[in-house]
Amino acid sequence: MGRKGLQPEQIILKLREVEIQQGKGLDVATACRNAGISDVTYYRWRKEYGGMKIDQAKKYKDLERENVRLKKIVADQSLDIEILKEAARGNF
Repeated sequence: MGRKGLQPEQIILKLREVEIQQGKGLDVATACRNAGISDVTYYRWRKEYGGMKIDQAKKYKDLERENVRLKKIVADQSLDIEILKEAARGNF
């Protein structure tokens, strides 16, 4: 069973921790190991959250959740419309 993901604020703090360690002269792999993440995870997080501040990351994740919720609503409504069209045509 996989671990539950970190919150955006925690991810940004981990990214900063790795960057600080790199500034002290450590390579990426060692800095990531010290932070408790893999270097692959570091690069993925940096691609997604690089340059963001904590409040920006919170807004980003909130907007992603809202987008998923709205897409589900649109899908449900589309299905309802198709069912009503079929019923109106008499094709049960």
